Amino acid sequence: MSSRYCSQCGKALKACICQYIMPLKSEVELIILQHPTEAHRPMGTARILSLSLNHHYHIVGENFSDNNELNQLLEDTNYRHYILYPNENAREVDAHKIILGENKKKIRIILLDGTWKKAFKMWQLSANLKALPSLKLPVDLKGNYRIRKAPGSNSLSTVEAGFHILTLLQPDKDFTSLLRTFDQMIDFQISQMPSGVYERNYLKD
Repeated sequence: MSSRYCSQCGKALKACICQYIMPLKSEVELIILQHPTEAHRPMGTARILSLSLNHHYHIVGENFSDNNELNQLLEDTNYRHYILYPNENAREVDAHKIILGENKKKIRIILLDGTWKKAFKMWQLSANLKALPSLKLPVDLKGNYRIRKAPGSNSLSTVEAGFHILTLLQPDKDFTSLLRTFDQMIDFQISQMPSGVYERNYLKD
């Protein structure tokens, strides 16, 4: 990687977020499935999760039906796997039912990292994802991705979704550093915009 970019977070040196990253221990593991178009986006947020969490997997692709790495993870009978995606069969996250059910296996949560359109395509193409139980977050959660267009105020970035699912399933643990790093990244990008650009393009009703 060019010396203009941080070798750890992959962002331009002046936009490096490594100073804000805090190591976090989570019993719940995340599997981040990233659309190829997101892999090098300077404002991508999945990297915050990857750098912060002790348990995670990061796989790039679009159709994961025959993805060997993912399918090997899904075949591990020591884990229960869920996908966080608000389809018609998804049920709202209930920590008591998920963690304290009869089957006390470890938990893995799959996140789709991409625009809403790209995430939908990943979901449509990947038969193995549709076979998993689906979860959705409470509808009253508000996103703070202030410099990226979203379908609604409750649309969340990948790091925000990761923060909320981990917090709901592990309320005794503190994952707020994920959001602090996210906010620092957003604030820096806004500070680099020419005067008035943020107000004109992102603060409209």
